[in-house]
Amino acid sequence: MKHQEAARGEIVIYQAKDKKIQLEVKLERDTVWLNQKQIADLFGIERSVITKHLRNIFNSKELDENSVCAKIAHTASDGKIYSVEFYNLDAIICVGYRVNSTRATQFRIWATNVLKKHIIDGYTINEKRLEEQSQKLQALQRAIKLIGSTKAKKQLDYKEALGLIEVINDYSYALGLLDDYDYKKLKISGTSKEEKFRITYETAIKAVHQLKKKFVGTGFFGHEKDQSFKSSIAAVYQTFNGKELYSSVEEKAANLLYFIVKNHSFIDGNKRIAASIFLWFLEGNKLLYREDGAKRLADNALVALTLMIAESDPAERDIIVTLVVNLINQKN
Repeated sequence: MKHQEAARGEIVIYQAKDKKIQLEVKLERDTVWLNQKQIADLFGIERSVITKHLRNIFNSKELDENSVCAKIAHTASDGKIYSVEFYNLDAIICVGYRVNSTRATQFRIWATNVLKKHIIDGYTINEKRLEEQSQKLQALQRAIKLIGSTKAKKQLDYKEALGLIEVINDYSYALGLLDDYDYKKLKISGTSKEEKFRITYETAIKAVHQLKKKFVGTGFFGHEKDQSFKSSIAAVYQTFNGKELYSSVEEKAANLLYFIVKNHSFIDGNKRIAASIFLWFLEGNKLLYREDGAKRLADNALVALTLMIAESDPAERDIIVTLVVNLINQKN
């Protein structure tokens, strides 16, 4: 007996040695399925004989019809889709023993080999998929834990909570970075080296004064408490041994946001100022918008990240800064 297999998704080809029998065999639910016509072709007998044998098998309770029979959508030669009754390997072999045990045995051996390969391959794929899902789940759990520390310190309003959810859902790929961080594989990638705009304290404080016109509030908005705002601006251009610590524009932007929020340089409006300067810096470097005109960072996500930075533990700085970088890099 010679058999030939040609995988077609969930379809394999069975062919006898004499090539008089060739069937498209469905693989589903870890078994093979043939309809009555195919079973008749397999054993070289009339379909009515197959119908009779199946009726006797079910009437005698040798097999449970509901367990071995299933209606499967089938596209006919006229292009229409019909619901056709298919029978699994147990039913096929049971019929085979009644009409031609040799052919039944040969088909069973072939089908068993095909199924074994199918199940092993399927297990390998599913195992890989489960592993990937597990890693994503672990990363998500870490992100939720990080965000949870923020929620514990501050009662979030609806928009802020929505922003945190948006960070998880819309930017879920970046949360995988948290998993890489745990295993010391965290990397910054997809960043821009060419600077089109360089921020200075003088230009930044002018921008803050412009913001005062928009945010009147208590009258203390934008009033500096000390020199820390100037230090925040200078910090993004730090060098070591003649090389910048933050070599890419995205790294400078992320650290700029972090430093301004954390240094709390103003009597009022620190988060709004930090977010505005961050956006202004991105726009100056032509990174605020994607090529299609959409924002790289949604409004709610910006609110969430700014809040997260404000309430975060300083030990989490690397994680948060890297997350921000990967939310505004060229991959977005």
